[in-house]
Amino acid sequence: MIFKSAKINAFRTWGLLLTMLGMGLMILGTAGIVFWGHAGKIAAAFGLIIGLVSMMASLAIYFWAGMLSTSAVQVDCPECHKLTKMLGKTDRCMFCHTILTMDPEQANITAEQLESQQLKQ
Repeated sequence: MIFKSAKINAFRTWGLLLTMLGMGLMILGTAGIVFWGHAGKIAAAFGLIIGLVSMMASLAIYFWAGMLSTSAVQVDCPECHKLTKMLGKTDRCMFCHTILTMDPEQANITAEQLESQQLKQ
């Protein structure tokens, strides 16, 4: 359960991974010039081009996650009582990773039962 997260956070994680990969490839490609001199220019060109493609893919993923985030449904998490965004019928809380659903057939407790439990506490 530690590695499970909300869908929006998963998209952002992939964007961050691609950013780090792209920057690393650009740095390693440029370091090829330092280590191999004139012959390292081929490694530099390869690293810079692949790194640029990775950075552009990261930009696209971040843009896509941002657009999804604007249309996501905001719900109150029943566990941590924080406002979280939800994509699709089921998702996880961004904070405590509790599985949330909007589908009554997949839910193991109804909204009325949840409200009655909260009133008892």
